[in-house]
Amino acid sequence: MTTFVRHALGCCLAAPALATAIPALAHDAAEGNWQFKILATAVLPDGKIGQVNAIAPSLAGLAAFSAPQTAASDTVTPTVAVEYFFSKNISVETIAGVTAHHVNGSGSLDATNLVNHVLIVPATVTVKYHLPLGVIKPYVGVGPSLFIINGERPGDRATALGVTNVSLSSNLGVAAQAGVDIPLGKAGYGLSFDAKKYWVNTTAHFYAGNTDVLSTRHKLDPWVLSAGVSYRF
Repeated sequence: MTTFVRHALGCCLAAPALATAIPALAHDAAEGNWQFKILATAVLPDGKIGQVNAIAPSLAGLAAFSAPQTAASDTVTPTVAVEYFFSKNISVETIAGVTAHHVNGSGSLDATNLVNHVLIVPATVTVKYHLPLGVIKPYVGVGPSLFIINGERPGDRATALGVTNVSLSSNLGVAAQAGVDIPLGKAGYGLSFDAKKYWVNTTAHFYAGNTDVLSTRHKLDPWVLSAGVSYRF
């Protein structure tokens, strides 16, 4: 577990204590139908290869993929969340943001750079249930997510093996979340802490010219940890 993950999870666990420590919290804070959030978000993907689908014999250098493993880099990015409350306890939320990653190898790939500039838009909609616990407002949620991937380029090692282009598929997955909203005062402002776990895969195709010389399936399965401010009206 990275230091950032430990700190982010610590913030989520400390949220109830924070609620009791701030005297400005109001039990009758604004509870409108809409809530907007601006968040700092850490995206911590897995990137592990689940399956090597095909290797073209014409590219001998790709024999290193006979027993490979890869990992995707972590990143921190700003995100915006928009939430609509159908009732006091039920809401629907969507998030907007773009994250940038690269993929490195391990095992037989010797920690080499394989894919650069992977841009992911995690288009996610969750249905949330808010627990009626008074001042602090914890919640859980679940929903579908479409990981839209573009901008990817072959890394140095892949280029050295003869790869000229790489493509990662955009796939549908699912996300589960838990978090807490802490209202501050009576004007609708607050703090928000959120943790999501995604289950989603992608298939990478490596090309030499127009020839698909390698196909691998990866488990992205990121943790997405967010903290920021909210406004409900």
